[in-house]
Amino acid sequence: MGGFAAAGLLGAEARAQRGGAAWPTGCVRFIGIFPPGGGTDILSRIWCAKMAEIAGHQFVVENRSGSAGNVGADAIAKARPDGATVGLGGIASHAIAPTPYASLPFDHRRDFALVSGLWRLPNMLVVNNDLPARTVPELIEVAKSRPGGRQLSCASAGAGTTLHLSGAMFAHMTGAPMLHVPYRGGAPAMVDVIAGRLDMIFDNIPGALAQARQGKVRPLAVTGKERNAAASDVPALAEHLPGFDIVSWTCLAAPAGLPPGMAARMNSLTRQALAGEELRRSFADLGAAPWWTAAEDLEAYRTAQEAALRPLILASGARVE
Repeated sequence: MGGFAAAGLLGAEARAQRGGAAWPTGCVRFIGIFPPGGGTDILSRIWCAKMAEIAGHQFVVENRSGSAGNVGADAIAKARPDGATVGLGGIASHAIAPTPYASLPFDHRRDFALVSGLWRLPNMLVVNNDLPARTVPELIEVAKSRPGGRQLSCASAGAGTTLHLSGAMFAHMTGAPMLHVPYRGGAPAMVDVIAGRLDMIFDNIPGALAQARQGKVRPLAVTGKERNAAASDVPALAEHLPGFDIVSWTCLAAPAGLPPGMAARMNSLTRQALAGEELRRSFADLGAAPWWTAAEDLEAYRTAQEAALRPLILASGARVE
């Protein structure tokens, strides 16, 4: 090879390295924004395992939960934009939180590089097995007929999550009195529903479906506009409440300032991971659909979601000081 050609190749390689196209070059820390054991955590670990397989470097999940995912989101925003730290973004922190939260520790528009979508899924409404309701109409009747003004208790993964919003919209659309009980994630909330200390929860379908399959809770509906293939015998809430459609979505998020070549490499590897047959089967079994997007399409989707959800949140009265 001639000297000029060799120099050209070396120059291109150097530019690629500066642009981050060689990502990853070592262990990657993936910040999970909810506690271990919940649906988002399980799906995150499935994706991380596949990414480690195709990228040749370890992906280590670090759970940083609290404030409906905003604690973890803040950790992502404040990390160095060198590719060593990425994490889970999505509807809670990037489309819902800006409306009900009086203040946030990050700017959801400026502090992140949203790389690609990861998955979409509905929530599932489940009740504890002692509650005398086997259908949504029966649940509404129970909620409205409790003596002494006692309200049904509805758990969530935290104020400002789709779990919270689903419960708030259910109460708003039905007029059923309901007490919101926020937790630091869906997994600990589900524990108290199973134990009978709380009446119900709209949980991400992976966590709710696992408990329903074991008979620990009773499933009544899913929050998508259609039934979910993983639980086709469970009706969509829209069958009882027309127009009810709340679907959770997540994305790969990194700190703002990520080099363009690195962002492109992350997006490309994510697309490869989400196309894997084993991952797709694992996601489908949990009621989730892999969801790859180009970065520019993701930002447009996020903006549209924030605008669409804002009137629903305001109508529900959900507010976090």
